[in-house]
Amino acid sequence: MTSLPPIDLRSDTMTKPDAAMRRAMAEAEVGDDVWGEDPTVRRLEEESAAAMGMAAALLVPSGIMGNSIALGVHAPRGSELLCDVRAHVLHYEMGATAALWGLQARPLASPDGLPEPEAFRAAIVPRGEFRVPTGVVTLDNSHNLAGGRVYGRARLEAVLAVADSAGVPVHLDGARIWNAAIALATTPAVLLAGFASVSFCLSKGLGAPVGSMLCGGAEFIAEARQRRRLLGGAMRQAGVIAAAGLVALRDGPKRLAGDHFHARLLAEALASTPGLEVDPGTVQSNIVIFRVRAKAGAPHGSAPAEEWVAAAAERRLLAATIDSEHVRLVTHRDLDEHAIERALAIVHEMPRSGGEAAQQRGRT
Repeated sequence: MTSLPPIDLRSDTMTKPDAAMRRAMAEAEVGDDVWGEDPTVRRLEEESAAAMGMAAALLVPSGIMGNSIALGVHAPRGSELLCDVRAHVLHYEMGATAALWGLQARPLASPDGLPEPEAFRAAIVPRGEFRVPTGVVTLDNSHNLAGGRVYGRARLEAVLAVADSAGVPVHLDGARIWNAAIALATTPAVLLAGFASVSFCLSKGLGAPVGSMLCGGAEFIAEARQRRRLLGGAMRQAGVIAAAGLVALRDGPKRLAGDHFHARLLAEALASTPGLEVDPGTVQSNIVIFRVRAKAGAPHGSAPAEEWVAAAAERRLLAATIDSEHVRLVTHRDLDEHAIERALAIVHEMPRSGGEAAQQRGRT
């Protein structure tokens, strides 16, 4: 077993560029993109904007930069950002909106990652009051920390209507918007109608080695381009990156349904394992988050999730913790059916809990 390569379920960012991407990168037609002269970048931006149903797009090095630029363009300094309590911009983006643009984040609670329209209605503060005014709303689709949950048009439209009535723009952190669209049997453009902007990753489920796209209106993207330069994100012969992005954009979405199927298989295996908790019915895309129950009598402050991850790594299955009790698995294009079968076998042979895993290691 140890001679086999590890099964890396830590993230869908772990994928390697395939032969088609490498060939496209090697053969890319390039120019100086800072001068607007890279034809491959321009093509990627045009196709990305069209896929999202928006007027224009901008290639940025990362999703964090895309989200940060968008929120800084939409909201004036000293205003407030409303988001879900588990939003990516709140947890994993280094406080960029506060550090760079002077925006104050206010998280709203939700049962599944998307706060109810009434929660937004109650939270929005108009300019001119004594409180911090609301400058922008941001939603996640799919939602990472909500276990890859996806949200269809009915729920999105209800939130958009509240924000629109208050004159507040709505940005979508759509890092995995293609996963959401495939899971809902629709298109990103349908899901994005009414949003002011969206940032989506080429380097997650779609499989490119680097890059994200920021999409929105023409004036919005013109300002975003200036802020990208301010942050040092303008690149020269970026066509070598954009070429891989084009392959990912054109070929990646049709492969995602297989990742979703594999995630459900993993969730069902985990749900049938004593000591673990997950509802397979909530697994809608390529992310599975499950709880590892601490063994009875475990000391206060124990970390059963870390122990489970360590025991899985010994068996060549790589996972990531969310907190002391929760583990995340993410399926992706580099894991074929044989890799998933190995992962399922490892899950079934794992000790019932992190505490028991630690005891078992102590006996060997």
